[in-house]
Amino acid sequence: MNLNIVLFQPEIPQNTGNIGRTCVLTNSTLHLIKPLGFDLGEKQVRRAGLDYWPQLKLEMHESYEDLRAKYPDATFYFSTTKGSKYYNEVEFKSGDFIVFGRESSGLPDYIREENKENLIRLPMLETSTRSLNLSNTVAIVAYEALRQMEFPNMK
Repeated sequence: MNLNIVLFQPEIPQNTGNIGRTCVLTNSTLHLIKPLGFDLGEKQVRRAGLDYWPQLKLEMHESYEDLRAKYPDATFYFSTTKGSKYYNEVEFKSGDFIVFGRESSGLPDYIREENKENLIRLPMLETSTRSLNLSNTVAIVAYEALRQMEFPNMK
């Protein structure tokens, strides 16, 4: 088992496709929480995932609560610009879940409130832009987690 990457109600098919490709190449499972802002059959998802999409370990969840109920003993981290710890300050382990919010609005307040101790962030300059692109953020955090695990089963 490696990482579990969770996208909370993703809106942009190209981001999801790119993240799917990252998951395939890192042996991570992609979890998508509905509703999605697009159809998984859209050509933008397939194009971004290229020929990797059929190899993706993908789980769909009707809601955030359904995901948590399915994995009650798992450790969850939540990537948000409102996190108090940097992503490299936590100790990731195999099987952990890293949750990323919507492109337009991030994670809902209730999820952040329920998980204050496990909010993580990337350092960024404070500017008028909101944050890094979602697929870039996922790649940065995923590779830090995998580095901590000594890149399991990777060359």
